[in-house]
Amino acid sequence: MAHDLGRYALHGLLTKTAFNPAKIDRLIMGTVIQESKTSNIARESALGAGIPNSVPANTVTMACISSNLAISSGIDLIKSGAAEVVVAAGTETMSDVPIRFSRKVRARMLASQKVKSAAGYLKLLKGLSLKDLAPELPAIAEFSTGEVMGRSADRLAAAWGVSRKEQDEFAVLSHLRAFEAHKKGLYKDEVVPALVPPHFVPIADENGIRGDTSKEKMATLKPAFIKPHGTVTAANASFLTDGASATLLMSEKKALEFGYKPKAYLLDYIYVAQDPKDELLLGPAYATARLLEKTGLTLKDISVFEFHEAFAAQLLSVLNALESEKFCKEKAKISSTIGRVPIDKLNTLGGSLSLGHPFGATGCRLITTTANRLLREQGEYGLVSACAAGGLAVAMLVKRYPQ
Repeated sequence: MAHDLGRYALHGLLTKTAFNPAKIDRLIMGTVIQESKTSNIARESALGAGIPNSVPANTVTMACISSNLAISSGIDLIKSGAAEVVVAAGTETMSDVPIRFSRKVRARMLASQKVKSAAGYLKLLKGLSLKDLAPELPAIAEFSTGEVMGRSADRLAAAWGVSRKEQDEFAVLSHLRAFEAHKKGLYKDEVVPALVPPHFVPIADENGIRGDTSKEKMATLKPAFIKPHGTVTAANASFLTDGASATLLMSEKKALEFGYKPKAYLLDYIYVAQDPKDELLLGPAYATARLLEKTGLTLKDISVFEFHEAFAAQLLSVLNALESEKFCKEKAKISSTIGRVPIDKLNTLGGSLSLGHPFGATGCRLITTTANRLLREQGEYGLVSACAAGGLAVAMLVKRYPQ
């Protein structure tokens, strides 16, 4: 379950950093699909990881950018003086999601607690149809529009001129980059093995990476959402997976007091919201444009880009938008065009298309990878951005700590 993955991530972070958990002032964890038994999953994960019960823990949710929200909430606490040390994390289990019965069945289940005879139980069945007995799976459609995200991505690709060929090429690139990164051990410092029941064999490698994929293989897949002429397929869309992530946050002064050398600063961030119908997935273009204008930086100043790959169609549409003068000036309301994000600096270790997308955990992964890439590549600034359900998005600016 998600609290177990959260526990693994927290324990891994504390083991790696050798940080005394009693010194944590607050733990904040992001998640999306909540299990009622662990509604405050941050608390349950913290206790399971051996963090003292005196450490307050709370759960936040903001769709696919929930752990970004955990990070920014932690930063706000530190900046305000309300906390000195915060652990920000995220967790999600997509392989075992809570499944409900229909409203009629749920009502009868609640009523059954007061039944005292066999006849009473039989009476509860009256009025139920076979349809009522069918389970209700968690919706992957937008609540406000009823449209599934993949269909929205398909429409976005059409609007921004992103072809099926371009999407497949980018998806292949993501998989090949992720395969090479793992082969070279570039993720070794970021990944903690998970023990999965019933045999509890440690799993230390991502299981969705396709190092043998190709454009030819991608081209054989049929459209998944708009049939038969759509361009989004199961292969050029991110897949749902289980995962958790965790980060350790504190001020530079506090880190040095503890004897740590920080990896990076989180300099600034911005959240945006757009029309959830026609611009559901375009948020990273708005957030990136406005954050760069706010900080006075340009694409040339950024050494590392880590963008969430919800769909190849979505990410490539965002890149096209940032290159559009009309979008930047009329929609994003900034003074100049951003330009084209260089592909050789973007998601060079793969991304959500190849690594998977555990909703609540992706944000912390993006930040962690950005910090580690800045150190390894000796860059100065890194930019993280991600879209989320509801037409939401975030952009975060990271700066490498002077070594």
